[in-house]
Amino acid sequence: MGLFDKFKKEEKVTVEFPITMKATAEGELVAMKDIPDPVFSQGMVGPCVGIEPAKGTVAAPCDGKIATLSDTLHAFGMEVPGGVQLLVHIGIDTVNMKGEGFKAFVKAGDTVKAGQPIVEVDLDKVREAGHPTVIMTIVQNAGEFKNVSFKEQGQVAFSDDLITIEN
Repeated sequence: MGLFDKFKKEEKVTVEFPITMKATAEGELVAMKDIPDPVFSQGMVGPCVGIEPAKGTVAAPCDGKIATLSDTLHAFGMEVPGGVQLLVHIGIDTVNMKGEGFKAFVKAGDTVKAGQPIVEVDLDKVREAGHPTVIMTIVQNAGEFKNVSFKEQGQVAFSDDLITIEN
């Protein structure tokens, strides 16, 4: 903390609801109930939606800050204006890959824009390791909002709406 930091005014970010999150990958949507892991399919970490990716690029679903990036690069958390806490988890049990096949383009603390590449994953390596490749986007604090809804079927591209949050 610098000498004059305590005199700085905090920036007030005005957020208009509903907030819309974009797809984190290109591919086929997977409804929460169909995700092949009960931690996600039963919403234990929060309501979510999955994407069976066609390509290995995983992008930011909205503007925000990378709050966390796992050492194994298989998951990242985001803080989003409006108080939304997102977790993006790449594959099932991919933590066991210890980062092999993953490349990050950002680090924790970075500010990112919607559609910006965050992680590149080698989908063939994930499959060779015997893991599903589905990418989950989870709203960890959904209970703080009036309504959180997910698009649950069809093909998506990075520019497509995936999640809508109402306050």
